[in-house]
Amino acid sequence: MQRQAIALSRQISDVNAIRALMMGALALAFVLVQTLMANARPESLAPLAEQISPSVVNITTSTVVEGRTGPQGIVPEGSPFEDFFREFQDRNGQGDRPRRSSALGSGFVISEDGFIVTNNHVIEGADEILIEFFNGDELQAELIGTDPNTDIALLKVEADGPLPHVPFGNSDEARVGDWVVAMGNPLGQGFSVSAGIVSARNRALSGTYDDYIQTDAAINRGNSGGPLFNMDGEVIGVNTAILSPNGGSIGIGFSMASNVVTRVVDQLQEFGETRRGWLGVRIQDVTDDIAEAIGLEEVAGALVTSVPDGPAKDAGMQDGDVILSFAGVDVADTRGLVRQVGNSPVGETVRVVVFRDGDTVTLRVTLGRREEAEGAVPAAAPAPDTPDEPETKDVLGLTLSSLTDELREQLGVAQDQQGLAVVSVDETTEAYEKGLRAGDVITEAGQQKVTTISDFETRLGEVKEAGRKSLLLLVRRAGDPRFVALSLGE
Repeated sequence: MQRQAIALSRQISDVNAIRALMMGALALAFVLVQTLMANARPESLAPLAEQISPSVVNITTSTVVEGRTGPQGIVPEGSPFEDFFREFQDRNGQGDRPRRSSALGSGFVISEDGFIVTNNHVIEGADEILIEFFNGDELQAELIGTDPNTDIALLKVEADGPLPHVPFGNSDEARVGDWVVAMGNPLGQGFSVSAGIVSARNRALSGTYDDYIQTDAAINRGNSGGPLFNMDGEVIGVNTAILSPNGGSIGIGFSMASNVVTRVVDQLQEFGETRRGWLGVRIQDVTDDIAEAIGLEEVAGALVTSVPDGPAKDAGMQDGDVILSFAGVDVADTRGLVRQVGNSPVGETVRVVVFRDGDTVTLRVTLGRREEAEGAVPAAAPAPDTPDEPETKDVLGLTLSSLTDELREQLGVAQDQQGLAVVSVDETTEAYEKGLRAGDVITEAGQQKVTTISDFETRLGEVKEAGRKSLLLLVRRAGDPRFVALSLGE
């Protein structure tokens, strides 16, 4: 018994020793993790600021504007004080003579031979562009090209020697929470550094090609066109806009992602302009009810609302197709498709997979150039013959009428427009909730063209017979098409 007690005591002692050893190891690991976390954030950004500052520039633009012709609202027109204020303006050089206006912004050098990136709105309309470098040198800049769609401009200066410059980084690798540094000329105060984190990714403001990095690094007026750096000293964004109720920084700034900027800059360097791919379709996002109405299993892709003359039409694309894949990449929504097409080379032939009538169809499309297409004006087709007296029908909360020449004139639609006019909409129905209004023109129902009430009733019957819960309508308003799915009810 004594030997068993001694053995048991030794076992307990060994267990306690192992437990103490494990606790010590855990404590050491905790200390190591804390140390690594502390080292992940630099104690000072001074070394990085010293490294990147010489490549950042202040930009001053000068523009001649017409002089004012009167008090401009200082006093009411015809007031006895009007002549007094006009004389005051003349004495201060603010009369009818042209005057020179200046603006401030930021930019950064991307090559030793003097190419400089900034925002288009910084230099737009400028007669002269003056670049001030970190060492105090000043040089006149030449405008190489601009892209208003992404608000990017490329400038060029001629220097006596190689200029300090910075590389672009991969903005797709930036994570929410990563440290970033913004540099520029805020409020005309000169070279200024602010730090923060990436607050959000893939923000869209208003443009077709928007891909903004949101940051809380302080960005103010004058920072426009300046760089947003990662901790490796690479430019991952161009500071472009702020969200603010008072015009000052409240910690919500936006930088155009470098992976968008680099494509634009490459084209501006080579051509002096952008050359984006063009598919030639009008599209909208696929919603739950639209997917159900056409039998699409996943709510994804881009729904084609119109196919004018162009590359897609030449390849056989049709209204109502859903683009599922472009050049081997799945299409999530319209925004992704527009960016992917725009980034594709003009003249390239790509495979486009579409969903049509319950099956997939692969098309080969040779892309055109978007800039040329946007400047084209389509020719008007001759007006078709239509009956004089319209037929009307109340269905799904809509009062529909066949189009006549008189109705086309009243609605302001083209004389060759075919379809059914929406005469009125019951405000208590789903049709009204989904935005249908009097004056809209329905050109398709159930992905088939409709020109008469009987066409519409036929499409409605076919959809019900197929067991669908909703009817897909192609609606045009002021020429712009969109799809709307209306529930059929019980």
